[in-house]
Amino acid sequence: IIPLRMASIHANCKYSTFRVEYPEWTFNHLAVDHRNGNVYLGAVNRIYKLSPGLDVQVSHQTGPDEDNRNCYPPRIVQPCSEPLTLTNNVNKMLLMDYRENRLLACGSLYQGICKLLRLDDLFKLGEPFHKKEHYLSGVNESGSVFGVIVSYGDASPDKLFVATAVDGRPEYFPTISSRKLTRNSEEDGMFAYVFHDEFVASMIKIPSDTFTVVPDFDIYYIYGFSSGNFVYFLTLQPEMGGGPTTGSSSAGREQVYTSKLVRLCKDDTAFNSYVEVPLGCVKGGVEYRLLQAAYLSKAGTILARSLGIGPDDDILYAVFSKGQKRRPKESSQESALCVFTLKEINERIKDRLQSCYKGEGTLDLAWLKVKDISCSSALLTIDDNFCGLDMNAPLGVSEMVRGIPLFSESNDKMTSVIAYVYKNHSLAFVGTKGGRLKKIRVDGPTYGALQYETIQVVDNGAILRDMAFSSDQHFLYVMSESQLTHVPVEACEQYLSCKDCLGSGDPHCGWCVLHSMCTRKEKCERSSEPRRFASDIKQCVRLSVHPNNISVSQYSVMLVLEAHNVPELSAGVNCTFEDLAEMDGLVEGNRITCSSPAEKEVPRIVVDQGDHQIVQLYLKSKETGLAFANTSFVFYNCSVHKSCLSCVGSPYQCHWCKYRHTCTHDPSSCSFQEGRVKQPEECPQLLPADRILVPVNVVKPITLRAKNLPQPQSGQRGYECVLTIQGVEQRVPALRFNSSSVQCQNTSYLYDGMEMSSLPVDLTVIWNGDFSIDNPAQNKVHLYKCDARRESCGLCLKADPLFGCVWCKGENRCSLKQHCPHPQSMWLEHNGINSKCTHPRITKITPLRGPREGGTLVTIRGENLGLEFSEIKDHVKVADVECTPIPEGYIPAEQIVCEMGKAEKSQFAGNIQVCVGECRPEFMAKSSKYYYFVIPRLLSLKPNRGPVSGGTIVNITGSNLDAGSNVSIMFKDQQCTYQRRGGQWITCSSHASMQGYGNVSVSVFVDKAHIHKDLKFEYVEDPTITKFEPEWSIFSGNTPVTVTGTNLDIIQTPLIRAKYKNLETVNICQVLSPTTMQCMAPELPYSLSRQKEVPERPDEFGFILDNVQSVLALNNTNFIYYPNPVFELLSVSGVQELKPGSPIILKGRNFLPPAPGGNGKLNYTVLIGDKPCTLTVSDTQLLCESPNLTGRHKVLARVGGIEFSPGVVHITSDSPLSSTAVISIAGAGGLLIFFIVIVLIAYKRKSRESDLTLKRLQMQMDNLESRVALECKEAFAELQTDIHELTSDLDGAGIPFLDYRTYTMRVLFPGIEEHPVLRDLEVPGYRQEQVEKGLKLFGQLINNKVFLLSFIRTLESQRGFSMRDRGNVASLIMTVLQSKLEYATDVLKHLLSDLIDKNLESKNHPKLLLRRTESVAEKMLTNWFTFLLYKFLKECAGEPLFSLFCAIKQQMEKGPIDSITGEARYSLSEDKLIRQQIDYKTLVVNCMHPDNEKTPEVQVKVLNCDTISQVKEKILDAIYKNVPSSHRPKASDMDLEWRQGRVVRVILQDEDVTTKIEGDWKRLNMLTHYQVPDNAVVALVPKQVTTYNSVNNSTVSRTSASKYENMIKYTGSPDSLRSRTPMITPDQESGVKVWHLVKNHEHGDQKEGDRGSKMVSEIYLTRLLATKGTLQKFVDDLFETIFSTAHRGSALPLAIKYMFDFLDEQADKHNIHDPHVRHTWKSNCLPLRFWVNVIKNPQFVFDIHKSSITDACLSVVAQTFMDSCSTSEHRLGKDSPSNKLLYAKDIPSYKSWVERYYSDISKMPAISDQDMNAYLAEQSRMHMNEFNTMSSLSEIYSYVGKYTEEIVSALEQDDGARKQRLAYKLEQVVAFMSLES
Repeated sequence: IIPLRMASIHANCKYSTFRVEYPEWTFNHLAVDHRNGNVYLGAVNRIYKLSPGLDVQVSHQTGPDEDNRNCYPPRIVQPCSEPLTLTNNVNKMLLMDYRENRLLACGSLYQGICKLLRLDDLFKLGEPFHKKEHYLSGVNESGSVFGVIVSYGDASPDKLFVATAVDGRPEYFPTISSRKLTRNSEEDGMFAYVFHDEFVASMIKIPSDTFTVVPDFDIYYIYGFSSGNFVYFLTLQPEMGGGPTTGSSSAGREQVYTSKLVRLCKDDTAFNSYVEVPLGCVKGGVEYRLLQAAYLSKAGTILARSLGIGPDDDILYAVFSKGQKRRPKESSQESALCVFTLKEINERIKDRLQSCYKGEGTLDLAWLKVKDISCSSALLTIDDNFCGLDMNAPLGVSEMVRGIPLFSESNDKMTSVIAYVYKNHSLAFVGTKGGRLKKIRVDGPTYGALQYETIQVVDNGAILRDMAFSSDQHFLYVMSESQLTHVPVEACEQYLSCKDCLGSGDPHCGWCVLHSMCTRKEKCERSSEPRRFASDIKQCVRLSVHPNNISVSQYSVMLVLEAHNVPELSAGVNCTFEDLAEMDGLVEGNRITCSSPAEKEVPRIVVDQGDHQIVQLYLKSKETGLAFANTSFVFYNCSVHKSCLSCVGSPYQCHWCKYRHTCTHDPSSCSFQEGRVKQPEECPQLLPADRILVPVNVVKPITLRAKNLPQPQSGQRGYECVLTIQGVEQRVPALRFNSSSVQCQNTSYLYDGMEMSSLPVDLTVIWNGDFSIDNPAQNKVHLYKCDARRESCGLCLKADPLFGCVWCKGENRCSLKQHCPHPQSMWLEHNGINSKCTHPRITKITPLRGPREGGTLVTIRGENLGLEFSEIKDHVKVADVECTPIPEGYIPAEQIVCEMGKAEKSQFAGNIQVCVGECRPEFMAKSSKYYYFVIPRLLSLKPNRGPVSGGTIVNITGSNLDAGSNVSIMFKDQQCTYQRRGGQWITCSSHASMQGYGNVSVSVFVDKAHIHKDLKFEYVEDPTITKFEPEWSIFSGNTPVTVTGTNLDIIQTPLIRAKYKNLETVNICQVLSPTTMQCMAPELPYSLSRQKEVPERPDEFGFILDNVQSVLALNNTNFIYYPNPVFELLSVSGVQELKPGSPIILKGRNFLPPAPGGNGKLNYTVLIGDKPCTLTVSDTQLLCESPNLTGRHKVLARVGGIEFSPGVVHITSDSPLSSTAVISIAGAGGLLIFFIVIVLIAYKRKSRESDLTLKRLQMQMDNLESRVALECKEAFAELQTDIHELTSDLDGAGIPFLDYRTYTMRVLFPGIEEHPVLRDLEVPGYRQEQVEKGLKLFGQLINNKVFLLSFIRTLESQRGFSMRDRGNVASLIMTVLQSKLEYATDVLKHLLSDLIDKNLESKNHPKLLLRRTESVAEKMLTNWFTFLLYKFLKECAGEPLFSLFCAIKQQMEKGPIDSITGEARYSLSEDKLIRQQIDYKTLVVNCMHPDNEKTPEVQVKVLNCDTISQVKEKILDAIYKNVPSSHRPKASDMDLEWRQGRVVRVILQDEDVTTKIEGDWKRLNMLTHYQVPDNAVVALVPKQVTTYNSVNNSTVSRTSASKYENMIKYTGSPDSLRSRTPMITPDQESGVKVWHLVKNHEHGDQKEGDRGSKMVSEIYLTRLLATKGTLQKFVDDLFETIFSTAHRGSALPLAIKYMFDFLDEQADKHNIHDPHVRHTWKSNCLPLRFWVNVIKNPQFVFDIHKSSITDACLSVVAQTFMDSCSTSEHRLGKDSPSNKLLYAKDIPSYKSWVERYYSDISKMPAISDQDMNAYLAEQSRMHMNEFNTMSSLSEIYSYVGKYTEEIVSALEQDDGARKQRLAYKLEQVVAFMSLES
């Protein structure tokens, strides 16, 4: 039974898997709960409960633990003297006890005790360990134990039959036994033997005698099951032989094993029913006897019929490997799958029982009864259920039961099997050693077994025996030691055509016709209706079309399609011609009528594509929109044919119009009835002619035979002949005699040159100017010249007799007869009266020397050497020795070759004599040169040894070795292939030695001379190559490789070779010693891989060492080629200007190949002119210390086989001065002296004045100094006291987090309050439905990855698409995909990967990646993190960030803040620091609560220099401490009342009638202005309409009372941060400028005189330090939280790990190994994209109000944060900005946090895509309906509207998009959206 077909092997990427936690915790056993599908997995040290989809639900630890295998009883029962070690617990048995809802898990620890675990949660119900029957066996292997639970009805409890290997301890453990399974897991009787007394028990032990015969005897249990009244076990056990020769392994023989089946009765307590039967299987004469795995299944109808049993009978599938010897190392891969019927096995056992009870034979159970015991006879009837007596038991059956072989495999050993019946078919699933799963349809011995599919299911390792079906039997669980995989039993969807689907052999699969897919029947809609579901290949839809071809000039032709096996098509069909046209089809029964495409849709057929195009014609169902049948349809184009024969020879309906000279499909378009041609015979054509010979310069007509020549009609021109002579066209008028004859008129022809004696010329006959007549025989005209190349009489007469050439004696030249002016008697012509040339002449003889022995072939060349061989046959003598001419060598008139006879000793030399015909003087020739006889001699040979494989070039020296014509060299009996020779040497190439190693004698034959000398050549052992290094080069090769081996010195010219894509290259090697040589690596023929920048391995790599084959292609080499170094030009112009001594930098890439071990050094030479320079090499540049040169010099770089000149350097020294320069300098010098004199006089006067000023300054400096001292002292005191205050103030008030929607909106669309995506879509009612339909369609497109990627790429390539648009589109897309985050992530990864490719292609520095938001991808990345880190913000990072914000706000408010400029005493930002001494003091005001005046007053700290608005803000902050900002009353809506006693209430305001005005400056009112004392009582009351001290309305209107405050309040987007300093605009009416604490310096009102009181402002910078010190703890907390992988119990967000891993993958993919680049990518991706934004804008996360000064401080913190993530060094000096200096000391430690954070993340286990997707799905679900998708789509659509054409054209160019017809779908969307009605 042969497997009929091998299906392809699929990769296992698509299956869900569960992998080992640690490599040594391998998987052992598997059980699936058939009630709910849960999976239980027994592994080393763990039991897992998994969901059906393999997610871990519970795991239960079973080990490791302290133990020793020799402790019996185990150490948990009594102490043990053996040394204990931590031992793994291997799971040996895993059984489902359904009745008690528990799991039996038996391990290898403590002599094999078992746990009973509750199925639901793996709770340990019991673990009996205190009796010896609790120890099953200490064996450590998981595959040698098997248990079967047997039920006996509801009344009695279940029993456990357990069989185990005993590992050499038969006294401790029975090999097979039956045990009690008590209902209560902790009961004492658990696992007790079912029956046990002194003599018998329900168990069998292996006798110790057995071990004396076979010391390592054991029984391995492979499988077990119960069926009917019996329990069965399948075993593998060593055979016990009769004597020491067969069995005993001590005799040095390999142990022979047998597979046996053991049967016991379920009710047998004394094991009298024990019977053993050998099993095996034979296929094709090969025995398969080693059992690997087995499985019990039902037969199923088809197989049962074939086996002759019932469909519900039990059958046993078994996998055996070949032979009977278990060789663990090189065990054979050959294995077979066989099937047994249980019925037959039981029959065989019954027969044996019957014969034994008749007393026949022995019990035949060698391992149990070492002696043979005979059967005893007893009168019994033995039926099918006989359970044995205490006689004749246990019993062995000697004859093997043979299984039926189904399938064998020789390469990938089968290791496991499972089977089930599907729709009457029996299917077996077989696992293999290579981790594959074979699916086999078993139809029985008569029909065979078909392996219909093979899939790779685990990454590596063999598949274990335990396999299981899911509860619905749709999936299969398959495992190796390290991986459990959940595989569907069918993969029908992989078959894309009906034929493949139904031809696959998979019975699950059928063809769902109208859906055009391969699937199970139940998955196909309406599959029960006729012909909608095909389950047989004969039912596939067949389609034929009539006509099946039409001309391209026929449009809308009616086509009739006949479809077979189609369902009823009442829903209608479309006919589609690929992407040309689609139209409705008219259905009548199984006929469909369609019309062919209209004119504009017909394919254009270009001439070079041939005359037709095949197009697929599809039938599409309107019901499903899918094509369900297709056939080929041909469009042909007759007009492509330009000749009659090709036209009518076309297979299509083409006709030739001979009068119009065109090819057409429509014969009626020919001008005349007579002009239509359909048969090749009717075509006008020239007939084959004999050679047409035309002598040059002779006027002559050419007559041609033809047929069907057309008669030119009126207005048509006549015939012409066209001859193309040496590329020049010559037209000759021609005459048509009739339809079968035409003649080219009398003309003479000419061609240039005398090199050719004749010239074939193309001939074409045309009429009517350019209508050519076909010339199928390709007749040519031969022009010839008699005198060309016929300088002698002999050559002339040799010419073709038809030429008519004669030798004209008078003129001594060859000419035509008519051109010879002499009478005929003076001619010589071939076969004429005079036909013999006189005066033969010898011009050349080779060779001129030869041996006396003769045999030399002498070649004589000359003129007139006869025209026939017979003329010279016996007429040649060389040096008076007969030389016999050879017919093969004779060329009439030109050459004679003759063989020399033997010369006498006395003959030494002589000339050569030839007679032609007769030896008369005029017919005789003599040579002027002599021929000499010589004696060749040998002298020596070199080299005198070579490899036994041959190929050595041997050089033999001697004398006269160039004599004679033929030479051969013999090494004993073998030839040495002759190569070249000279007078004193001959070289030849040795053959492989037939005699092996050793010396052979060397001799030489020259013609018939045999030359000897005692010369020997030695064959030695072939050289070998052991290693070479380095094992890499670059594409261009020529880098040194040192090769180590043996016998290398016997090779003269060793070569190194590489082969790549069938091209071979070689390079030279130099032998240094017998064991080493130095080679130059061969180049890789890299023209093939020129585009690639990736390393390549050659297909073959090795050495050419003479003929040694073993080293030609080395198998064990890992030689690798890296891309060539690529140099860039020095500059665009190619010239670089340099100063002497400055280095030259050559830029490029791949300068350091990434060789393993980091030793990829190449040997570079750089020449400046002709001087080399010293180099420093990095991967992207060569630094060349330039030699001491000046002038222009060409730069040349050499490496490997590459030479490249990047340009020219021009080294210019600082030039000496010119004469004009000297004069100018002298003039300037004179002027300078004059000027100095004047200055000196002025200086004297000035110095008197300055003495006075100095004294004045001295006083001011003293004054200033004392103030500076005071300021510093104050600052110091503050620093020490503030930190304590601040930490105690910040109590853990509730943090006002924004809800998810507000938070995301603020980040995604900063500054936009009510964004459309939060509202319902607003469209006029009448368009509502239309637009929603369009947007739904558009939404589907956005969810199509091909469309979305194309859409984004197209938008980004538009010039008008601004940065802002990019951000907007990215945010809108993310709002749409909020509910599909898995898909969003996939798209984001695609875009990022594109961005990285683009970044690297455009030669940007890789570190710039993701730095700025210049692409949709980057903004999408920010948004992605925004979505996924909300939880982390809320649980972790939010708290320190909020604390920092509050701390900054509180610290700032401790000191004065200028309400106009926003400057403050306390600040981290230099720009926002008040650089003046401001005297202030802190007051406490007692404030009434605005909502309830009865509550106690609130004490609020304020400053006496605060403006009234500032006081109001502070009071609000204090009262509404825990209220979010948006829920508080606004300061501008409240008035501040100062209550003096009960009655007096003064309303305080920033500006009122009492405000002070000095000049044009107006100062805002502060508390000091109103002289409010400490502990005053105030109240906030809602705004009154008017009050007594309000300013008149013309100055400040009611509503804008607090406009200054509004000025500095920041509401806008981050862009407006840049311009946040408020303008101090004069009041419109009065032109007055307002100030608070400091006047704006830009107004320049400070007079010079004020300097005295002003201090150097830099002195106040120490306050920055004070502020920084105060806030340090909060900054540290924030940074620490962000940069730690586990904080406050919350794990690192998956998103971060996932994205960082993705970036690492990308870096690996692009070979970026620079850690700085990777670090920068990560920093740009998360800290800079997300955290900086959040730190700068806490209002994105919290409901707070951020003032301008807080904002400035946060910016400094954010800058510090960015610096901490950077890898570049920060060099700071006194000129650096203060905010960088402020944190300069802290940044290094922050940096180390960041590095640790990144490295911790990279060490974490990778997140599988499955986990990530689950997490993303969860996130999507949580925030499903935050945004209105319709509105978002509508917003995105606005961009489509803008760039419709570009997007559509991009979609049309993209293959993937074309296949899905996305452009068409988009146009549909546009149509919906633009419909106005």
